[in-house]
Amino acid sequence: MKRKDILGIKDLSKAELNELLVEAEVMRGHIDRRERLSILSGKTVATLFYENSTRTRNSFDTAAKNLGASTMGISVATSSVQKGESLIDTGKTLVALGVNAIVIRHSAAGAPRLLAENVTASVINAGDGQCEHPSQALLDVFTAKRHFDDLAGLKVVIVGDIKHSRVARSDTLAFTKLGASVTLCAPYTLLPEAIEEMGATVEPDFDKAIADADIIMPLRIQLERMNGAYFSTIEEYHECYGVNERRLERAAADSIVMHPAPINRGAEIDGVVADGYNSVIEEQVTNGVAMRMAMLKYLCAQ
Repeated sequence: MKRKDILGIKDLSKAELNELLVEAEVMRGHIDRRERLSILSGKTVATLFYENSTRTRNSFDTAAKNLGASTMGISVATSSVQKGESLIDTGKTLVALGVNAIVIRHSAAGAPRLLAENVTASVINAGDGQCEHPSQALLDVFTAKRHFDDLAGLKVVIVGDIKHSRVARSDTLAFTKLGASVTLCAPYTLLPEAIEEMGATVEPDFDKAIADADIIMPLRIQLERMNGAYFSTIEEYHECYGVNERRLERAAADSIVMHPAPINRGAEIDGVVADGYNSVIEEQVTNGVAMRMAMLKYLCAQ
């Protein structure tokens, strides 16, 4: 089913997820062969980021160029936003400039949906507040599928700052839609209210949670979103919830370690694990370009 926007995993059907996964595999082949395409020749993709980003913004920019599109990076810090221009007016200006798709990251939950309802261009949510981050979830399930093929029955453990994580929400939705089970692990202070509605199991003891896990995903401690004392020290947090070699021995023999990045070594993950045999963190970056190519083609190709 063709759609105008991709705003959240909750909006996508299982059939759409599988369609994007198949397309991303095709795009990964083009990347590996260093092939540039012309599928979106004549189209323009704008990245509109109200929050900092390295991987997501540059990944979308690379994806668009790989498909033959022109790109327009909007620096909010030096744009008319600083003069009081509204999100909707900014979006309408971009459309008037000929933009066909807007990739937006915003600190306010729901901002991408508001924009999508008021512009004719396609809108992709690149992260909105503590709500969703659909492209990250899509690249994560794509990375997992390349290792395990069938995700049904796999055990996924997401550990860390669940409360502030839009990645945790989107990944839980994506993995469960594709048949995996998700266990969320965090201190009680970092678990959101009504967590059961996310469709995951909650296990606050990480040593229990990681047992027989196929996919382990530690989350970055988002100090920039915190306004309270959620744990005493980073050292204590790492002792209880850090992914280390000892804990990995409790996981499945062929388990993989993922991370949405950026990584805080010595906090949520040991450096030796981040760089180790089980880690697919760098692979996620390349797969992110492939999946974002698939997303842009899905929305913008004639």
